[in-house]
Amino acid sequence: MRFPVVSMRWTRIAAVLVLVLGSAARDVDAQPGGTSSTAVASDATTSRLMQRLHILAADSMEGRRAGTEGAARARRWIIGELRAIGVEPLGTSYEQPFVIRTRAASPDTNGVNIVARIKGTAGNGPALVLSAHYDHLGIRNGEVFNGADDDASGCVTLLMIAERLMRERPTHDVILAFFDAEESGLQGARAFVANPPLPLSTIGMNLNLDMVSRQDAGALWVAGTSHTPMLKSLAESAADGARVTIRFGHDTKDLKPGDDWTNSSDHGAFHARGIPFLYLGVEDHPDYHKAGDEAHKVDPAFFRGTMEYAYALLRRVDAALPEIARARRTP
Repeated sequence: MRFPVVSMRWTRIAAVLVLVLGSAARDVDAQPGGTSSTAVASDATTSRLMQRLHILAADSMEGRRAGTEGAARARRWIIGELRAIGVEPLGTSYEQPFVIRTRAASPDTNGVNIVARIKGTAGNGPALVLSAHYDHLGIRNGEVFNGADDDASGCVTLLMIAERLMRERPTHDVILAFFDAEESGLQGARAFVANPPLPLSTIGMNLNLDMVSRQDAGALWVAGTSHTPMLKSLAESAADGARVTIRFGHDTKDLKPGDDWTNSSDHGAFHARGIPFLYLGVEDHPDYHKAGDEAHKVDPAFFRGTMEYAYALLRRVDAALPEIARARRTP
């Protein structure tokens, strides 16, 4: 049983700090390649990864439901992190508002995407959109649905990758998109492609991260290669030496209902416009869309491994982006 959010907020924040400090020393299983996950989880990068996850998935964010104060609080925190890293907005503001369409009997609400850009060294050419959604399910029956895996994990991975890209510049522009209202039907991503902050024709590909921190099924899945086969070799190459098991699939129509992830997250909005995509995510776990999706259940070593794989994949995609852009199909 959870206590009311407002009365316990500072108690929860204190508990978060204890969990963060403890997560680095947690003893977990060894990872592929002979690297001890205890050693991996104890380094500064993994500690920062977990610290950010605990903050974004804390009760103080009130489940980050689109249109709520909890979502606004999460948005302010993400923007603060981007500013601290030195990533500039794409345009005059990080915030790109849109209208969240609701059922006929309910009034529409406002959503806000967060969009930033890391300029590439080439100075021109196609751009890569790296995305995750920061919204979740809010508070239901007094319980906070914190969405640590879904999808605080993707947002935190974007921030970690952004830090590295500021030190190791990409060749092509990388657009960081933190989408709102994914849980309401990919509405933030759909608003982005309907009214893009850069010409849609210049987007070479979307790399979308949604649920990348839980190891219940023991693997990170890569979806999208059946739609753009040339991406398979890049994703396989990035898997060499990966600390986590990488599997491919969940992207063909011959699967049973629910197993084709082509339109299951924000990459679906890009796919509908003919833009190639790769989607990284884990299979559903017992806490999917439940109040138990908490940061303390995340294995730091697995999460660090998925982050490292995402970065390795991004570098390979960046190098091949002009060729990938030519593979765009007509929607």
